[in-house]
Amino acid sequence: MKPAGRQSITFRLTLLFASASAAVLLVLGLLIGNLVERHFDEQDMEVLQGKMELTRHALEKIRLASDLQALPQQLDDSLVGHHGLAVAVVAASGQTLFLTHGGEFPQALLANTSDTPNSRPIIWKAKDGVPLRGISQTVRTGIEDAQPVVVAVATDISHHEHFMRSFRSTLWSVVVLAALITGLLGWMAVRRGLAPLHAIKREAAVITADRLHSRLATEAIPVELVDLADTLNQMLSRLEDSFRRLSDFSSDIAHELRTPVSTLLTQTQVMLSRARTVDEYQDVLASNAEELERMGKMIADMLFLAKADNDLVVPHLETVDLRAEAEALASFYEAVAEENGVTLTVEGNATAGGDRLMLRRAIGNLLSNAFGHTPRGGYVRVRIGVQGDRIATIAVENSGEAIPPEHLPRLFDRFFRTDPSRQRLAEGVGLGLAITRSLIQAHGGVASVRSAKGVTVFELQIPLAPVPAHA
Repeated sequence: MKPAGRQSITFRLTLLFASASAAVLLVLGLLIGNLVERHFDEQDMEVLQGKMELTRHALEKIRLASDLQALPQQLDDSLVGHHGLAVAVVAASGQTLFLTHGGEFPQALLANTSDTPNSRPIIWKAKDGVPLRGISQTVRTGIEDAQPVVVAVATDISHHEHFMRSFRSTLWSVVVLAALITGLLGWMAVRRGLAPLHAIKREAAVITADRLHSRLATEAIPVELVDLADTLNQMLSRLEDSFRRLSDFSSDIAHELRTPVSTLLTQTQVMLSRARTVDEYQDVLASNAEELERMGKMIADMLFLAKADNDLVVPHLETVDLRAEAEALASFYEAVAEENGVTLTVEGNATAGGDRLMLRRAIGNLLSNAFGHTPRGGYVRVRIGVQGDRIATIAVENSGEAIPPEHLPRLFDRFFRTDPSRQRLAEGVGLGLAITRSLIQAHGGVASVRSAKGVTVFELQIPLAPVPAHA
């Protein structure tokens, strides 16, 4: 269900197309209308000025007052065939010397005292509702010492107004129709343009937790959507990897917990099957305590990894002398090295910004792992150095059987073991390397491994200067 107030892209683009076309047509129509109306104005002014010139010429020919009697006839003759034209001649005294039959002129037009026509014509309506446009000016006659007369000329503009009303009505109709048609065409174009998105939606809808291996096809989609499809495919790859890791983790943890739980349950049932001596009870309780301690350590490690996955492991940053930490751990492992006939050495110097206890734990995990896989007569070497001018490196190298290349990418995974049957320094649960990687990542560093020709090297890269976690 679409949330209230949220509009679809199709609706928005359709509305945009319709509004844009309506606005363009409206502006174009108004522009054309103004040009047509201006043309009518200029056409009317040309006619009015022509009749004004004719009337002025007729008045200039009058030399005697008696000649004014012939003026009406002359002007009537000049207006023959010019329907809609009206002329008025008014003397300075207010006497109307000539007025076209049925002509009506406003007083503002007849009161003009300028000897040039109005710069802007006056528009008015006659008593019968006919719209008129007119101009006026004062004109001198040929009679000496005579006052100038006011000549007013008007023309009927009802045809022009009718045309403009019809034009505006047609314009609005075309704008509305064009908006509807453009909106429909825009809707069809948008629907067609968004078809690849709907296809992506249909493909994504069938991807479930059981089908995370499926990917969106990118061959037939437009170039603009390729990046989106690639991003979704990358997200699916990450989800598939996360689900695989979660499934493996669940399976591994069930396997790891089943053995000690079964051992505890079996021992307890055997002890309860009949009466036992105090020594026997103590032996079983001691064995149970060892199993419970191992389980407690595994659970604590799992909780730590869960915190690391959610960026909750925040190192207490300080300057750490890596050589001193490595030598302190080497002293702890000297007895083990002697017992197993393994040579242990520490080389190089470097300081890094980090949490002393976390870094010691990371190095200790690598040493424990190295001793667990180094045969008698072999060696374990810790090499400390600086890479470039910003990275401190700690490499724990041990001799022994090389790790197959296909196992290297998963060595830092939880509960992963290349060969569970191999001898270990202590019974582990397969979380040491995973914890080491989480500790180094919390410092903004990187953990890596390489193995070839009987030599395995685990390397930790840590920033030299103190930096915020996950920088």
